[in-house]
Amino acid sequence: MESNILRNEKGFALIIALLILLVLTLIGISAISTTTFETKIAGNERIGTEAFYVSEGGVQVGLNKLPDDTPIIRTKVGEDSYYWGGTPKDKENPKPIQFVGNVWMPGFQVPGSEPTPGEFFRYQINATGESFGATKEVEVQVRYGPVSTQ
Repeated sequence: MESNILRNEKGFALIIALLILLVLTLIGISAISTTTFETKIAGNERIGTEAFYVSEGGVQVGLNKLPDDTPIIRTKVGEDSYYWGGTPKDKENPKPIQFVGNVWMPGFQVPGSEPTPGEFFRYQINATGESFGATKEVEVQVRYGPVSTQ
């Protein structure tokens, strides 16, 4: 009779079905956690990209101000997005656009003068953008000119 109990395979299919169900449940939980993680990554990337574009807007404001080198004041752009001149530390006290120096470039002509090397002013614009807690800083060096120094 004991050998008959060991050879009885009733219930074996139930155990296999439960094991397969357990494996499928673990795969499903893994897929859900991976999807949640990827969604968070995509959201952070979107916010970081928005902060970058807000800081680019600050650079454009600085470019439009040249040759005026006053600070780019903290300006609200969207629901929770701001830009200002300087680094992230300068949020409450924006820094002015920096005059870096003069540079001569051949082949440019100041209006009303003979063709000679043109003098350009060099500026460095630092702008920081913040969007929903993410900050991005952009630094740009530009030449402004040709200008007449006479």
